[in-house]
Amino acid sequence: MTFTTIAYLQSGTPSQRRAWRILTRYRVLEKLEPYDPILTGTIPIGIDIDSSDLDICCHAPDLPAFRAAVETGFRDAPGFSIREKSIHGQACVVANFELDGFPVELFGQAVPTRQQNAYRHMLVEHRILQERGAAFRQQIIALKKQGIKTEPAFARLLGLNGDPYLELLSLESEPLNRKLP
Repeated sequence: MTFTTIAYLQSGTPSQRRAWRILTRYRVLEKLEPYDPILTGTIPIGIDIDSSDLDICCHAPDLPAFRAAVETGFRDAPGFSIREKSIHGQACVVANFELDGFPVELFGQAVPTRQQNAYRHMLVEHRILQERGAAFRQQIIALKKQGIKTEPAFARLLGLNGDPYLELLSLESEPLNRKLP
C-alpha cells in the first residue's frame, strides 16, 4: 500500500471516500504540492473515529514561505488558525481549519515528509494492523473512542513501555515477517 497519493481513498471506507472528495474538491494537496504533502494519521489506515481530522504533513524547509502559502490557500476556511511551535527542537508551522465540517490540520517542518514522525508512525501502525487483524483494529478504535491518542493506544495493546511515540518508531526496522510484541 502506498500512502504518498490519495487514490486509495476513492474506494475505501466511508470516511476515506469523504476525505478524498474534500481533498479533491478544495484542491488541498494541489495547493500544497511544492511541499510534498502526505495525508497521515488515522483516516488513511482506517482507525478514525468521528472526531478524527485530516492530518497532512508537509516538507517546509522555508517556514515563512510555507506559512504564506497556507495562509493564501486556506485563510478563508472556517476556523482557520495558524501558529509556529517547536517539537523536539524542530521549528514547525501548524494550521487548523475546517472543510465541509471536516477538521483539517496542516503540519510543515524542514524534514522531508517521508522522514517525519507522523508518516513513520502511520506506516508502523498500518503494518501492525495488517499483522494483527480486525479484532486488534477494533480494540484500537475502542481505545480512541475512550479518548486515548493513537500511539498510546497501540503501545497499550502491544505492551510497550516508555514514550509510546518513540517505542512505535523503534518497531519500524523490525522485519515484516517477524511478529511484533
